[in-house]
This record gives sequence, structure tokens and C-alpha cells, in this order.
Amino acid sequence: MLKLYGGGRSRATIPQWYLEELGVPYEFVTLDLQNGEHRQPEYLAINPMGKVPSIMDGDFKLWESGAILLYLAEKYGNLSAEPEQKGAIAQWVLFANSTLGNGIFIEANRDREMPRLLGPLNQMFEGQPFVLGQEFSVADVAVGSILAYIPIMLKLDLSAYPAVLDYMKRISERPAFQKVFAARATA
Repeated sequence: MLKLYGGGRSRATIPQWYLEELGVPYEFVTLDLQNGEHRQPEYLAINPMGKVPSIMDGDFKLWESGAILLYLAEKYGNLSAEPEQKGAIAQWVLFANSTLGNGIFIEANRDREMPRLLGPLNQMFEGQPFVLGQEFSVADVAVGSILAYIPIMLKLDLSAYPAVLDYMKRISERPAFQKVFAARATA
């Protein structure tokens, strides 16, 4: 069985949400991050960087939430073999983990980057319900997770981006999202 390693309030919610969306059986292994369990030799054998999340799928070890999402989409999702679709999904996963996350969560970048990032996202969501169009995908897990962290961690005013707020509401109503994020909010 696939094992997902994470902590109570960690980016492990990102691949966990996607696992729930896919209906893939998994075991969530909670590491006590406060006491450094992620820096112990047993865990460092899975992720030598000592960060979460990580997965073990049989003997295969993988870390970094974006890499895990791409792997899960390839192995368990309905990802086509078309390089264009794979490229578009990778683009949005990398955007979420790097550009969007850094633009919003690094305070020194926020005032400059938030309008540059949320403005185009708002415009995009005015014309389509999900990142890649009409269908929910792993790209929504990546982008949606970063956006979902905003009200939890930052309490920023997003009223200038009503289509982004509608998108956030739409994804937060998904049963898999509610299952994972509600559990983590209380952890």
C-alpha cells in the first residue's frame, strides 16, 4: 500500500487531497515534526532532505509535493500520453509550487507579485471553472491547494479577485478537499 508521510500542518495535504480524489488506498504516516521525527535516520532513508511530504509506493520513494502529484497523475490518474497535456499539467504544478507559492507566501514579494499572479488567474476563472478548462485535474490540486492556504495562513483580502474566490469556493466544496483540509485544520 502507498504510504504518504507528513505532519499535522504540512504540504502533505496536497498529495493527500489528490489521493482522495483518485480513490487510491494509502496510509498516512504522521511524523512528529516538532520533535524532529523527520530528521531521524529512518525517515532520512526515504527523504534525505528531511522534509515532508514523501511517499513510498512499494519500494519507490519520492518527495516534493509537485513531483508526487505528477507521479500520481501518471500512475493512477487519467493522464493522457499526449506530451502537450503532460506539459500543461507540469506547467501548472510547477507554477503553483514555485511562482504562486513564492509570490503569495514570501512577504517581501507579496505586494508586487499578488496582482501579477491573481489578476490573470481571475481573468482565466471568469471564463472557465477549472485550471485546464471544464474538468477538474491534478493542476487544480496544485493551484487550489496554494490558494486554499491563503485564508488559513494569511487572511489576505482577495475581494479584488472575485473569480478566484469563486474558484476557491468551488474546490473547497469537493468531498475529498473537505475530508483532507478539515482534518488538517484541527491537527
